[in-house]
Amino acid sequence: MLATHKNKTLTTFLASLLGGVGAHRFYLHGFKDAFGWLHVALAALSLLLLTALPEQQPMFMSMPLALSVLSGFLEALVLGLTPDDKWDARYNANTGKHSESHWILALILVLTVGVGAFALIATIARCFDLFFTGGAFG
Repeated sequence: MLATHKNKTLTTFLASLLGGVGAHRFYLHGFKDAFGWLHVALAALSLLLLTALPEQQPMFMSMPLALSVLSGFLEALVLGLTPDDKWDARYNANTGKHSESHWILALILVLTVGVGAFALIATIARCFDLFFTGGAFG
């Protein structure tokens, strides 16, 4: 029986868009993947903290989800920049098909870098604002 072919472009897209909840991990490794469940647990922890401690700063209570999302952006870059032959050797060894990256993967990677850098800089700026001014700027 042949294994299912894992599409690198779809995996990169899932990591960019839904990396914070581990969708790309479940696509690649199935529902037994511990790191995929860690992404889900961090999202649930953030939701729990936000509801249990509403008087606390929401930025700090949602930090587990923010870290999960930022790691999803990083995983999207690592997965998307993997050469096709290495991708096939790791994820498509028994499928009989070969991957071929197209321009849409490059577009996803460029958008991931842009959105990920913006999110990281905004998170750092907000944390500095909260730590050093007590939230005077917002």
